Amino acid sequence: MQPSITIRGLFCLLLGLLFCFGNIGCGGPAVMSIIQDIEEPPKTLSAWKLFKGDMKQHTLNDGVLPYNISTPLFSDYATKYRAVWMPPGTQAEATEKGTFTFPVGTVLIKTFAYPNDDGSRRLIETRLLIHATTGWTSLPYVWNEEQTDAKLALVGDTTKVKWSHSSGRTYDFTYVVPNANECKNCHEVQKGKLQPLGPKASQLNVAYTYEDGEANQIEKWVEVGFLKDSEALRKIPAMPKWDDPTAGTVGERARAYLDANCAHCHQRKGPASNSALYLDYASTTPGDWGVCKPPVAAGKGSGNLRYGIVPGKPDESIFLHRMKSDVSEIRMPELGRVVAHEEGIALIRQWIKEMKGSCPPAP
Repeated sequence: MQPSITIRGLFCLLLGLLFCFGNIGCGGPAVMSIIQDIEEPPKTLSAWKLFKGDMKQHTLNDGVLPYNISTPLFSDYATKYRAVWMPPGTQAEATEKGTFTFPVGTVLIKTFAYPNDDGSRRLIETRLLIHATTGWTSLPYVWNEEQTDAKLALVGDTTKVKWSHSSGRTYDFTYVVPNANECKNCHEVQKGKLQPLGPKASQLNVAYTYEDGEANQIEKWVEVGFLKDSEALRKIPAMPKWDDPTAGTVGERARAYLDANCAHCHQRKGPASNSALYLDYASTTPGDWGVCKPPVAAGKGSGNLRYGIVPGKPDESIFLHRMKSDVSEIRMPELGRVVAHEEGIALIRQWIKEMKGSCPPAP
């Protein structure tokens, strides 16, 4: 199968040190020359020059900026390391809704890892999301056992993962690396168009500890020239951190969790819009969340339950039934996880339990 990402105009490796770019300098990310006749992306992660020194240390190269988001997507308890690079002289701009318009040449980096018993970490995969002239392109790279490099895996991969959670529970399962085309299942928010999900104003408006000290991420992006300052940008409130009781009410934190884990599909223009279940943070009507809403289709997914959410009754709510399941035909989100997120389930359970009201008897 010829992957759709091997297209003319892809941002690709510029071998050697052919160019030096402003504050990046020679030896920085070697990704930013448009090679019109390129057919294949780099086969190894190291070839992108996004990291320097020993690859196992995962040290970002000069000009590559780390970031985090306040409420991330749950991915089988994997630890995620995020970073961004933009061509010098370019910057992202915030829309009135707080999403970012990124310049062509932007590279978003996300590495997934798990802890080892000796306190070290095992790097599993690094996903690159690249803004080429033809749109956003995804490239998955799988780390080798020696942790010296990661290899391009357009068809995806699987690997056994076994690690101990802080609760004392041991998780032992097969981790799935999606293939390049599967990335669109989440990132294709509008038909035919991939776009980033995490880096937006409401998710970045929190502090991060950089090498030179702690700073608000929005202010840092503006400072380094990655983000255009604007009045609209300053008006966008921060989304509460889902697992921080001081960050917001149970309802606010639950909706932030749903925004991160569900809204890429469950929004008015998303792939799951036919469900009439809208879980983006901007949706504040209980009916949008599934309160007293019958399912579109019955069967395993509904668990023979009658409503998406029954106020005060989490165990009668389809919502919780699907979150608790690890069965592929039932679980939600259906992609990106094989185990249930116990802490997320506890938050949603509390949210539903505290809801007031009741649903009419369903036929």
